[in-house]
Order: sequence, then C-alpha cells, then structure tokens
Amino acid sequence: MEASDIVISIIFLLQTAVGILGNFFLLYHYLMFYFEGHKLKFTDWILQHLIIANFLTLLCKGVPHTVSAFGLKDFLNDIGCKLSFYLHRIGRGVSISSTCFLSVFQAITISPKASRWAQLKVKSPSYISSCVYMSWVLSLIVNIAVPIYMTARPNNSNITRLRVYLYCYTVHDDKVGDLLNAIFQSVPDVFLMSVMLCSSGYMVCILYKHKQRMKHIHRNNFSFRSSPEIRATKTILLLVSTFVFFYAISCLLQINMSLAHNPTSLLVNMGFIVTASFPTVCPFLVICH
Repeated sequence: MEASDIVISIIFLLQTAVGILGNFFLLYHYLMFYFEGHKLKFTDWILQHLIIANFLTLLCKGVPHTVSAFGLKDFLNDIGCKLSFYLHRIGRGVSISSTCFLSVFQAITISPKASRWAQLKVKSPSYISSCVYMSWVLSLIVNIAVPIYMTARPNNSNITRLRVYLYCYTVHDDKVGDLLNAIFQSVPDVFLMSVMLCSSGYMVCILYKHKQRMKHIHRNNFSFRSSPEIRATKTILLLVSTFVFFYAISCLLQINMSLAHNPTSLLVNMGFIVTASFPTVCPFLVICH
C-alpha cells in the first residue's frame, strides 16, 4: 500500500469507529432514560431517528470503505453491494429529513404566541411524527433504483459505461438517464435543506428580537441562558448549520459521481469522508450541549 492509501485507511477507520461509538453512547443514554421512566422531549424522539439513520450511514458505507481501503476489494457479493448502498442512501435521506423536522419543530416551539405558528404548537408533534415515519417510506421508494444498477462483479460483455466505487460497480449506458437520476436524487435534498435554512433563519430572528428585549431587564431577574427552549434552539441551530455545511458539499460530490464516466478513487473517498462527517460529529454536538 502507498502512503496515501494508508492515510485514507486510517481516516476511514477513525471516522467510522468514533462515529459508531458516539452514536451508540447517545442511543444508550436515551435507552437508559426510557427504562428509568423519564419523559423524553419530542426533540429527543426525533434525535433517536436521526441516530438510527447515522448508524445506517456509518455501518453500510463506513465499514465496507474501511475494509476496501486496507486492500480487500472483492469481499461483497451482489446482494451485499446492493444492500450496503441502498441502506446507506436510506440512512442519508432519513438523516436529512430528521434534521429538517427537528429544525421546523423547534421553530414552531419558540414562535411567539401572536404569530401564525402558535396555532400549530399543540398539533405539531402529531404532524411531525407522521412526517418522520413517512420519510422512512419515501426514502425506501426514492432510492429503489440504487440496488438495480449496483453489482459486485459486472458482466464486461454488456458494459458500455462502468463506474467503479472501490468495492462495487454500477452500470449505466444512458447519459440522459444518469442526469435525470442525479436530479431526481438531489431535488428532495435541496428542498429539505431549503426548509432547514428558512426555519433556522426564523429561529435566529426570534432569538435576536428576544435578546434585544432582554437587554432592558436586569440579569438578576432574568437570565437569557436559563430558558431550556433557548438552549435547545441554539443546539439545533448548531446541528443544522453543521449538517448543511457537510451535506451541501456531499450533494455536489454525489452529482459529480453520478455524472462522471468513471469517478476517481479520490472523488469517491472524498465523497464518503464528507458524507460520514455529520453522522460522526452529530452525537458529540448533542452530548456537549
């Protein structure tokens, strides 16, 4: 192995191991709360779905990429390739939607009583819970084409365009179909990230106005940091900003890989490192706040 391959292998191994341990610790924390009879907040319930999505992303891509980076290429059969890529895409889709719903729910929660959002405060948990479950179903449907084109050992006699993804292959022979597939997979991501940005901007405006009003109140009578809603909002804003940063780059890399005739190993490796960054960092952001 070359020095660059060893560095990539170590990065994959550390990123996957740290991400899995962090998400496992956070999941264990919530399970202990549940068995001890503590009442979890609705944001915690959404975070549990986000943790499961993080596990799918890291296990279905992190483990195979790490094994492949250490030199073992043909270790998955056709079913293994199809499942790993399909479950990874499902986890990625649910991760985006869960973060979006988390941002929207918190924006509704801290909205002023006089605003239009105030009417949704009571009904929002039931609406968003239905949307979270629906996101799993939609992610299953939207990514149904992924396992169709994925294979472990392609039939070279029938290949007009071959893309190598380190340990698996995809076969496509239609440029228009590749472009439509890239757009079809990117539109939901762009829409959800746009909703995230709108709800986050709304929360920032509320926090700014709230802080301006509180400047005239003595700190002994009111502490801006004492409100649990404000603390939760700051944590979710941090999660959303981190998410948008990593997944915007990931979305661009994904489009490039979908349109490239034969994506280089550097492009594939960078795509995975960026995609796995948020599932790795996410549990530690939640734990620290």
